[in-house]
Amino acid sequence: MYPYTLCLGTSDSFGCGIIDQIGKFSDAGFGGFFTGRTPETDIKKIKTFANEIGMIYQSVHAPFEKMADIWQEGEKAQAAISELIDCVRDCAENDIGIMVAHAYIGFEDHMPTPEGVENFSQVVIEAEKLGVKIALENTEGEEYLRALMEVFSGSSALGFCFDSGHELCYNKGKDMLELYGARLLSTHLNDNLGISGRDGQIKWTDDLHLLPFDGIADWNGIAERLKKYNYNGALTFELKRQSKPGRHDNDKYMRMTTEEYIAEAYARACRFAAVLNSK
Repeated sequence: MYPYTLCLGTSDSFGCGIIDQIGKFSDAGFGGFFTGRTPETDIKKIKTFANEIGMIYQSVHAPFEKMADIWQEGEKAQAAISELIDCVRDCAENDIGIMVAHAYIGFEDHMPTPEGVENFSQVVIEAEKLGVKIALENTEGEEYLRALMEVFSGSSALGFCFDSGHELCYNKGKDMLELYGARLLSTHLNDNLGISGRDGQIKWTDDLHLLPFDGIADWNGIAERLKKYNYNGALTFELKRQSKPGRHDNDKYMRMTTEEYIAEAYARACRFAAVLNSK
């Protein structure tokens, strides 16, 4: 119906295992998916199942809990580097073309370091060698994203993953596609309500990952921007059923069954695909 593969990210909030989730995604109409990577994630098993049912394993989301450490020196930095390189190798070994990663985690520091760039270069070199693309998301810590995108501007292995919800909260509505759209490799499409605090401070609890059209995102504008940069890859959605602590924005999703929620997610994905197709 549309010239785009519609993909959905797996999530603990779906209330069943990853294999079961992927089966439900396929039943609803999605053509692909992405997963995270933990020590318990059996990427080979998931890839085998995806092949059996004709689903695309669109990307692996690298762990990001150590991404502040990679900008330092010492054992913690080495652990962060190793974690990312292991994820790159998992992608290569299972014929998964994209690893999505964060450049940083945290809200306090805003000073990229030469050590961090050098550390990340080890990951880029491995990705170049193995033919895996690293797609950096727009999250908090824009300075770190900018540093890596600038230093590795000539690398065929490094590009951009556009998160539409993060743009509204973590990036305060800044047009991130204007900055990095020419290097767009992937999307994490979701809706958001912007920054909630009157003081304008960014909080992780503002990152809601609502269904498209349930927030304040300009979906016509997003479609126009994707068209501007001739994006023709998968339309990948990253959505959450559960509300963040102290919030109730996603509560209505938890009142749905898992199947009802995934069906609604597919309907919203098709709605956006139709908007994009009309541009």
